Amino acid sequence: MSEPLNILLIAVDTLRAKQLTSYGYDRPTTPAADALAAEGVLFEDMVCSGIPTHPSFTTLYTGQHPMTHGIVAHGGDAVLDRRAPMLPEILLRAGWTTCAVDNLGSARPWFQRGYEFYIDPSRKRSLGLMVTAEQQNARAVEFLRHQGQEQFFLFVHYWDPHTPYLPPVSHRELFYDGDAKRASDPADRSLDELWQHPLGKAWRDTWFRSLGGRITDADYVRALYDASVRYADDGIARLLDELASLGLDERTLVVLMGDHGECLGEHGVWYDHHGLYEENIHVPFIMRAPGVLPAGERVERTVRTMDIAPTVLELAGLEAPDEMDGSSMVPLVDPTADTEYGGSDTVITAECTWQAKWSIRTPGHKFIRARSIDFYGSPELELYDRRADPAETTDIATTAPDVAEDLEAELEDWIAREVSRLGRTGDPVTEQGREKFGDRWAAAEAAG
Repeated sequence: MSEPLNILLIAVDTLRAKQLTSYGYDRPTTPAADALAAEGVLFEDMVCSGIPTHPSFTTLYTGQHPMTHGIVAHGGDAVLDRRAPMLPEILLRAGWTTCAVDNLGSARPWFQRGYEFYIDPSRKRSLGLMVTAEQQNARAVEFLRHQGQEQFFLFVHYWDPHTPYLPPVSHRELFYDGDAKRASDPADRSLDELWQHPLGKAWRDTWFRSLGGRITDADYVRALYDASVRYADDGIARLLDELASLGLDERTLVVLMGDHGECLGEHGVWYDHHGLYEENIHVPFIMRAPGVLPAGERVERTVRTMDIAPTVLELAGLEAPDEMDGSSMVPLVDPTADTEYGGSDTVITAECTWQAKWSIRTPGHKFIRARSIDFYGSPELELYDRRADPAETTDIATTAPDVAEDLEAELEDWIAREVSRLGRTGDPVTEQGREKFGDRWAAAEAAG
C-alpha cells in the first residue's frame, strides 16, 4: 500500500441483510450497494454482537463484545469506560482527520470521542431519527470538499429505514403493487395482530395517521420500508458520486454496514428491531478499496460486528489494540495474509431494551434465552434449526430438549467465564434489565 487509505464508513440504521438485492432480495432496493459489492467484497453472514443501536455502535467503535464494553441496553444508565479503545481516537492519533455526520453523540457522549468534527444535522429536529439522507449528504459533501485532500476518516449515519417509514413522495409508491385505496381497505385484516400490541395504537395514532388514514395492508407498510431503503441507497449513490468527482474514490476504503435489522411482522414483531432473530441480527457488510481488496468477491464465513474495527485498522496499516475482542477479516479476502481469521462460527449476541435476552448461534442452531418476560410475550427459551428452518418459524426447544440444554449450558458457561474475567458483579443483561424494566422485571421475578 503506497499511502494510507482514506476511510468512508457508511452505516444505514435498521437495515436488514435480506432486504438488499445483492443478498438475494427480489426487489431493486439497493443498486448503489449492489454496485459497491461488485467492485469490492460482500460478507454474506455478518452477525451483530449486540442490538439495537447504542450497543451495536459501541461495538463498532470499540471492537469489543457488549459483555466487555458493558453497553447492552439502548438507553439506561451504563457509561462506556474512558479507557475503552475507540476507532476514531486511534485514527485521529495516527494522523487521520476525523469527522462524523451523525446524531448519536447527543444521546451518549462517547459516540463523539475521537472526532475533530462532529456534525449533527438533526439538532433542530425534535425527533433526531427523522433526519434524511439528503440532509446527511449535504454536510458530508461539505466536509469532503473542504477536507478531502487531507487523509480522512468520515462516518456517515443514515436513518431513513428506521420507523416511521416515511420516504419522500418520489419514492413512496416504488414497491407497492396496489393503490392508495387498497392500502386502507377495511376488508384487509393483515395488520390485525399489530392492533393487539401496545405499539399498534401508537403507530395508528401517529405514523399511520400521517400517511393519510388507517392503513390496513401489511404489504403497503413493507413497501414503505423498501422505499426507505431505496431512498437511503440513492443517498449512498450520490455520496459515492461526489467521492469520485473529487478524485478520491481510488484511494478511499468504503465500508457499508447496517447496525441492526428490522422485523416486519415476522415472529410477531411489527416494525421494530427487538428479538434476536435473523431479521434483526443478520446485517449487510460490504467493503471496497481499489487495488487493495478484490472486486466482486463474496465471503461465506460467519463474521461479527466486533470484527469491523480491527479490520479497518489493519487496512489502514495500524495494529488493533489488544483490548479489542474482534478479529481482522482481512485474511478472509487476502490469501497472502500472515495470519488467519481468529473468529468463531459460534456467535453470542445480547439485547436489553424491549427485551432482555442472550442468544447463541451456531452453524446448525440458534438458542435464545430470556432473562425476563418480554414486550412481545415470547417464550423463555427458544431453539431453531438453522439448516432446516432458516426463517426460524418453528421453535423446537421442547421437541429437541437435549440440543437446547447443551446450548444453554454453553451460553451460561461463557457468560460466567466472561463475568469472572472482566471482574463484573454479574450478567450485565440481567443487571441493566432490572434498571431499565423496573416494576415489570420485578413482577416477572416474583412470578418465577
